[in-house]
Amino acid sequence: MAEELLRVENIHKNFGVTVALKDVSFAVERGYVYGLIGENGSGKSTVSSIIAGMQPATSGHMYYKGKEWKPSTMLEAQENNIGMIVQEAGSIPNITVAENIFLGHEKMFQKGLFVDKSDMEDAAQKLLEELELDEMFKPSQRTTTLDMQARKIIEIAKCLYWKPELLIVDETSTALSFEGREFLYRVLKKMKSEDKSVLFISHDLDEMMEHCDKLTVLRDGVLIGTLDKSEYEPNKIRQMMVGRELQGNYYRNDTDPYDDEIVLKANNITTMQDLLCFNLELHKGEILGIGGLSHCGMHTVGRALFGVDKVVDGEVVTGDGKKITSPKTAIKNRIGYVSKNRDQESLGLSATIAENIASTGYKLNELIPGIISFRKESKYVDKQIEDLSIKCAGKNYKVNTLSGGNKQKVVIGKWLASDSQILILDCPTRGIDVGVKAAMYQLMYDMKKAGKSIILISEELSELIGMSDRILMMKDGKVTAERLRKDGLSEHDLINYMI
Repeated sequence: MAEELLRVENIHKNFGVTVALKDVSFAVERGYVYGLIGENGSGKSTVSSIIAGMQPATSGHMYYKGKEWKPSTMLEAQENNIGMIVQEAGSIPNITVAENIFLGHEKMFQKGLFVDKSDMEDAAQKLLEELELDEMFKPSQRTTTLDMQARKIIEIAKCLYWKPELLIVDETSTALSFEGREFLYRVLKKMKSEDKSVLFISHDLDEMMEHCDKLTVLRDGVLIGTLDKSEYEPNKIRQMMVGRELQGNYYRNDTDPYDDEIVLKANNITTMQDLLCFNLELHKGEILGIGGLSHCGMHTVGRALFGVDKVVDGEVVTGDGKKITSPKTAIKNRIGYVSKNRDQESLGLSATIAENIASTGYKLNELIPGIISFRKESKYVDKQIEDLSIKCAGKNYKVNTLSGGNKQKVVIGKWLASDSQILILDCPTRGIDVGVKAAMYQLMYDMKKAGKSIILISEELSELIGMSDRILMMKDGKVTAERLRKDGLSEHDLINYMI
């Protein structure tokens, strides 16, 4: 039997009257990738943050390497070879890659009153070479020039510098493209081969079943059960997560057609980056999928169609010929956009749930021009909270108090409330649980049946195949293939056009 590295016993965690964890117990053995899975708000991140010293438990005990473990800070955990890659952004954009890697440890390179940045960059370069990342980054490069995936890889590198024996990976893969995930999976394998352990948290059930040796399911702060790899069965795990059998199909099972009417067109558009003479047509009642590797240009397509990224040549026009040149003109023409970078671009985290949902509906809620009817606005917000089952203590609580899935519902809600006829969804199910995903897919299908149109940009081929009427695969800013639902779709076929 493998040696235990960590044991969690009867852990409770309360936030005021809210019970986040109730009597949670499990053990992590050496040489294992141990998975924690559950819906948003199930307690996964809470228990991992307690292990990593981010916050204390209300009661219960932990044992690490056979000794009682009560870390007071993440630094203490790091010094004892426990590293955590957090779910949210964990890098600082306006400093260099090297400075991010050694943030908080600058004294290692101090000479007199000053930090020797040359020595720091040499140490960072050595680490990048060890991890085979030296062609991707330069130690002197400012992280503000890097995309979200690259910054997340830097966070992984920073964590690995301290040679963790227990690595906690909290919802990291959702921020990574195909290449980034392959790097992360190599890290997991290396940890196992060195008789170290990984506590892996993800909403991607297929990913968890493939890479985890054991799976523990949490629901509403309670441990539901632990499964060995031989016991994995997708429907069983989903039922354990949500406490009920998911009704109906996870994805669509129809081949319902869409109208010939074109509602949005990109005519030979060229942007400052990624797109050159790009064309696209979206039809009424169509779910148009766009896929490829992260840097293929598909995310730029969504931003350009909504007017976020400037189109320097060509034009984006609605079906009736109105030009889309900015988010303001897009909203005016009832187009909504859900960014891949939800917390940075789609939400005001320090604003309330009500303020976020109402942000696109000022004209609809006017009493007279320029004066908002607070009664109308309140009903407007309440309807979305009820229709989308947004779990919150109240509409006047800040959005940053919500789980990832409920944040995403707020983003969707602000566009549904304003009766958007076209929705551009960029990775809409990233970082949300299986129950919310199922609800999101049903919502997309209901919108299609109502004659609304959706552009679904996704790095998940199963999602594209499951939901799209038509799929455009992209590589290097160009469409490499177009495939129709009615003709049958397969991952193998689509992969050939993205790599």
